[in-house]
Amino acid sequence: MKGYLSFLILWILHQKGMKGSEIRTEFEKRKGKKPSPGTIYPALKELREKGWIRVDEHKTYFLTEEGEERLKVGCKSFCQTFYDVEDMFDFCK
Repeated sequence: MKGYLSFLILWILHQKGMKGSEIRTEFEKRKGKKPSPGTIYPALKELREKGWIRVDEHKTYFLTEEGEERLKVGCKSFCQTFYDVEDMFDFCK
């Protein structure tokens, strides 16, 4: 999960602000397994230190403008790497 952890957190937060537990639940929906707090919270801390996300007084995390720019770069890279994702979906059926 570590390879795309930061990217997926940014992707999830671009939709709306969430608490850490909500982010973990969203991961569970996508991956079938809820990551431990020891996986999510260090990643959230690192993203905060980079200035890509912020957290409010209610412990809700939000994407910053810089985080949105990093997400766009990540999306472009992801799409270039997995340009044939539709073929992958067909293969997995």
